[in-house]
Amino acid sequence: MDLYRAFLAIVLSFLILVGYQYFFAKPAPPPPVVPQSQLANEATGKTAPASAPAVIAAGKPQSTVPLDLNAKDITVETPLYTAVIKEQGGGFKSFVLKDYRTKMAKDSGPMQLMPAKELTDLPVLFTLDNGESATLPLFKADKNKVVLPTQQENANLVMTASMPDGIRIVRTLKFHGDSYLIDVDYQVENSTDKPIRISPALSLSNEPFSHASAASAYLFSGPAAYVNGKLVETKPKKLTEGPAVLQGKVSWTGFVDNYFITAAAPTTGDIHTVTVQGSEQQMRSVISEGIQTLPAQGAQIFTYKIYFGPKKLQILEAAGSDLAKSVDFGWFDILAKPMLWLLNMFHQYIGNYGVAIILVTILIKLVFWPITQKGMKSMKNMQKLQPKIAKLREKYKNDPATMNQEMMTLYKTYKVNPVGGCLPMVIQIPFFFALYQVLLAAIELRHAPFMLWINDLSAPDRLWIGIDIPYLHGIPILTLLMGASMYLQQKMTPTTADPTQARIMQFLPVIFTFMFINFASGLVLYWFINNLLSILQQQLINRQNKA
Repeated sequence: MDLYRAFLAIVLSFLILVGYQYFFAKPAPPPPVVPQSQLANEATGKTAPASAPAVIAAGKPQSTVPLDLNAKDITVETPLYTAVIKEQGGGFKSFVLKDYRTKMAKDSGPMQLMPAKELTDLPVLFTLDNGESATLPLFKADKNKVVLPTQQENANLVMTASMPDGIRIVRTLKFHGDSYLIDVDYQVENSTDKPIRISPALSLSNEPFSHASAASAYLFSGPAAYVNGKLVETKPKKLTEGPAVLQGKVSWTGFVDNYFITAAAPTTGDIHTVTVQGSEQQMRSVISEGIQTLPAQGAQIFTYKIYFGPKKLQILEAAGSDLAKSVDFGWFDILAKPMLWLLNMFHQYIGNYGVAIILVTILIKLVFWPITQKGMKSMKNMQKLQPKIAKLREKYKNDPATMNQEMMTLYKTYKVNPVGGCLPMVIQIPFFFALYQVLLAAIELRHAPFMLWINDLSAPDRLWIGIDIPYLHGIPILTLLMGASMYLQQKMTPTTADPTQARIMQFLPVIFTFMFINFASGLVLYWFINNLLSILQQQLINRQNKA
C-alpha cells in the first residue's frame, strides 16, 4: 500500500464519518406503539378490570387552562441558575443558566432553557391521569422566593395542591447551591374512605434551545431517553409519524442537543413507560407510573430528579442517574472521553482551551512519533525502490504471480516493508476521529477564546476586516493556514503514486480547506498543529537520509 492509498483511506474515512453523521445517522428505532392502558397494567403486574376506564395515550391537553388569579410565580435563585415556577400546575416558566450565554455576544443574555409558554406546555407537570389533564391544580407554595447565596447551601420549596375528588398532592422541591440537580417528591394523599385509581405521570415539554453552533448541523438535537441500558434518540421529524413509546428501566428522559440537556429521572419504581410526541418545533415526553390504587386514607410517594443544565461530562457524572450517558461520542466514545479529560486537565493549569488543544495534539503526536517515524522511513525507502519496481512490472506484466514473487524478494533484499508506510496512519485514524468528536461536541469549547481573532473555539474561524464577504462574512485565516500546511506536508512527503494519482493528490489540500471552512476553529487548530508537527518530523527524516 503506497502513501496515496493510505492518505486516500484517511480522507475517505473522514468524509464517510462526517457524511454519515450529517445525512444518514439515525437513532435507534423506538419500540412499536402499545396502548398505554396495557403498558400501565404490565408495569404494575395487574390486569385492569373490564369496568376500569381506559387511560388515554399521553398527549398535549386540548382544553385551554383557565387562569387562576390567585396563582403566583415563585423565583428560585442559586449561584448557577435562576428559575421561575408557576403555582398553577407547578411547571417551570423559566430556567436561566448564569454561567452560559445564548450567543457569543456579551449582550446576548444568559442561556434560557425554557422560554415562557402556555401553562400546559411548561415542563415538570405532574398529573394523575397519565398527563391528560385539561385543568391544572393550584400548587400553593410555602414561600414566595428561594435564595441560595452560596454553593454550600440547600433549600426546600413545598407546594400543596388540593384536588376536588379528595386527593391532596404535596410537592417538595430540594435545590442545591452547587448543582443543577433538583430533587422532586410528590406525596399523593387520599383523604376519602374509598380507594381511588390513579395514573401518575410527569411530563416535560421542550422546544429547541435558542442557540446555534458550528456543530449543530452534525450532531443530534431532540428528545432522548436512557432506557434498559441504552441511549435512545428520536429525531423530531419522526414524531410526525406518531408517538414513540419506550418501556422498561427508565434512567432518564428529556431533550438534548450538543451542549445542553433538560431531563427528568424517576427514582421510585422499577418499570416506567415513556411516551414522546410532538413536532420539530415542540416535543413532549411523559413518564408514566402505570395504574396505581391509592387506598382509603392512604398515601404514595413518587420521586424524581430533574436536571436542567450543561451537557458537561464531569457535572453529569456527579449528578448520577446515568445522565452522563447523554454525552455520547459515537463509535469512538472509549477513546474520546480520555481525550476530553486531557483537554480539561491541561486547561485547569493553563486556562486556555486553544493552548490545551495544542498540547493534546503534541502529546498524541509524541505517542505515535516512533511508529510514524518508522512509517515515513519506510515510505522513503519505498520511493528509492520505485525504478526497480517499475522494471519488474514491465518485465513480468504478463505474469502477475512471478512479478509478485520477485517484488517480495526485492523487499526482503532491501529490508523494506511494503505496508510500513500506511500502517502508522491506519493506527492513528481512530484517535483522530475520537478527538474530532470531542472538539465538535464538547461544551468546554463553547465560547472559549484562544487568541487574536479566534474568540470562540466552537465557531468557524473568521477574521472580520470591516467588509461583509458573501457567505464567509470574514477571512478564514486559520483554515487557509491549515490548507497551506497540508499542501507543504504533501510536497515534502515521499510518494509512490503514478503521475495521474499525484495530480489528484494535489487537489486534496484545496478540498480539505473548503471542507473545514465552517468547522469549529478548535478542530481546524488541531489539524493545523498536527500538520506542522508532521512537517517537522518529515524534515528531520529528510535530513537524516541526506547525512
